[in-house]
Amino acid sequence: MTTSAKRLVRNHPDELLCGLVSISDRASSGVYADEGIPSLKAWLDGALRTPVRYVERLIADDAPAISATLAELCDELGCDLILTTGGTGPARRDVTPEATLAVASKEMPGFGEQMRQISLRFVPTAILSRQVAVIRERGTSAADGAALIINLPGQPKAIRETLEGLREADGKLVVPGIFAAVPYCIQLIEGPYVETHETVCKAFRPKTAIRPAP
Repeated sequence: MTTSAKRLVRNHPDELLCGLVSISDRASSGVYADEGIPSLKAWLDGALRTPVRYVERLIADDAPAISATLAELCDELGCDLILTTGGTGPARRDVTPEATLAVASKEMPGFGEQMRQISLRFVPTAILSRQVAVIRERGTSAADGAALIINLPGQPKAIRETLEGLREADGKLVVPGIFAAVPYCIQLIEGPYVETHETVCKAFRPKTAIRPAP
């Protein structure tokens, strides 16, 4: 695989390169301020112990543009994780899942299933959400790396709930959020070793995949 001149270079071996994509016709045209990317960054900044670098994109609900953006973040910049927000409903202009699947090497259906299970605790219309998650390979060998791409809801509250999970009033976790599985998934696709603050989100790894303490 040819390395892109745009490829990001990690400042630390475990630095997470994270693409954040907010997809909205109105926000991208300046009708209102985007809330998706600030919400994603706020949650990630509180959850991650690992150093992280963000690449942000605010684009319209256009399938070719979404697919091209995801491919750029993965193939050219080398992002390990790409989170999108918006465009996952049933409306005609909601095309984020189709655009994501179009650039996928393989689908990861468990993420979407869990997000809908979490959201159904709040609203019955969660069954209308069509979020998907996929792996996109950068080349033909494991050494080329890959990116995990996850579609998230558009509302800030729903973003936090699906990433972190549901808690009781005393803070006890009732339903795990999807991010608990993200660090190990990134590890399995030859990405960095991502660690989290357990008080926000306890990452799960099998014992054989846990890095020994220094």
